[in-house]
Amino acid sequence: MMYGEKLKYLREEKELTQYNISSTLNLNKKVYGQYEREYVTIPLKHLITLCHFFDVSLDYIFGFTDTKKYSNYRKEMHKELISTRLKELRKENNLTQIEMANFLNIDQPTWSIYESSKSLIGTPFLYMLCKNYHYSADYLLGFTDKPKYIK
Repeated sequence: MMYGEKLKYLREEKELTQYNISSTLNLNKKVYGQYEREYVTIPLKHLITLCHFFDVSLDYIFGFTDTKKYSNYRKEMHKELISTRLKELRKENNLTQIEMANFLNIDQPTWSIYESSKSLIGTPFLYMLCKNYHYSADYLLGFTDKPKYIK
């Protein structure tokens, strides 16, 4: 996904150690190191915490934009808005829940859980949706209303 390089860059830019960041996330340093090297996928809730900590957008961390932060950025996440926007993405692309689940290589009930806001979408699935359908991750998660689309 390429977020590891951005996390390392941001950490070093602030002259912080992996230990400093792992403390922020209440994790073992080794686990955070694995996130930076992308040996394991960072949970979205930790990625969001780091975006707030470094004051950057998720789109920037994912490498979708060079803009560090959108001017209309909100720190609050609203599950209902995420649900609405995931449905919007699916319907805008004329996909059924089954087709969307197949694209992400998950089962339909899992997609339904994401779309009904019963669970936060997984980091790799959010990345795949944004990359494939050119949606802003920050838009899908309700951190911004614009931009909706990315390159």
